Parts: sequence; C-alpha cells; structure tokens
Amino acid sequence: MPVDLAAYGNGRIPREALEPVGATGHRLWAPAAQSFERLLSAAAAEGVAIGVTDSYRSYDVQVDVVRRKGLYSQGGLGAKPGTSQHGWGMAVDLDLDASAQAWMRTNAARFGFVEDTPREPWHWAFQPS
Repeated sequence: MPVDLAAYGNGRIPREALEPVGATGHRLWAPAAQSFERLLSAAAAEGVAIGVTDSYRSYDVQVDVVRRKGLYSQGGLGAKPGTSQHGWGMAVDLDLDASAQAWMRTNAARFGFVEDTPREPWHWAFQPS
C-alpha cells in the first residue's frame, strides 16, 4: 500500500490523487504510472505492443468484478473488495499476445512490475524497490 495514498483507503482514491498513464485513459499511483510509461516505451522501441485493459479500480468496481467473476479464493478472478492491488493503483491488466507476454516476462521486473497472480497472466503488479 502506498503510504501517500493510505489515508484514502483501497478503492477510495480520488481521481486527482492518481496519475494518468500516457494516453491510455488509465490511472495509477504516480510511481507506478511513471514506471509503467517507461515500460511501454521500452516495449514499443522493440516493436512490442502492450495494451492496457484495466488499472485503478474503485471499491464499487471491485465489488462488481467479484459479482461478475467470483472471488479468486473460490476459483474466480476477483480479489476480496478492499484488498485488490488495483484498488491502490498498483496493478494493471494487460492485453498481451504471445510475444508481448514473453517480453513482459523477460523485461517487466526492470520496471518494477511482476506477474504475481497465478491463473492471471494478464495481471501485473508494481512492486517498488
């Protein structure tokens, strides 16, 4: 949990407290956004296209994800609302073809992003050093 966002609570961060990720229409905690923009630029320089399908999730959206996709602990794809890395602006869900997935697995850690959720190869979380 980012200390500078802790007072808001998971999924309750105001839009202006998050930073845009380039022109993607997505927002993240500022250090994650800046690092992810560097990651996207590095991938693009190598001809790798990485799409972003999700980033910060409000608490209400977290509830909706669980309603639609089930709880991860019960075989679904949603974290318990209020515990999601998306609710801190520290995770992205990506649209990756095979070459982009391979690029991420080789390079993402240089930018602080890790593939940390089994069954979700599209989910990448920012882990600041």
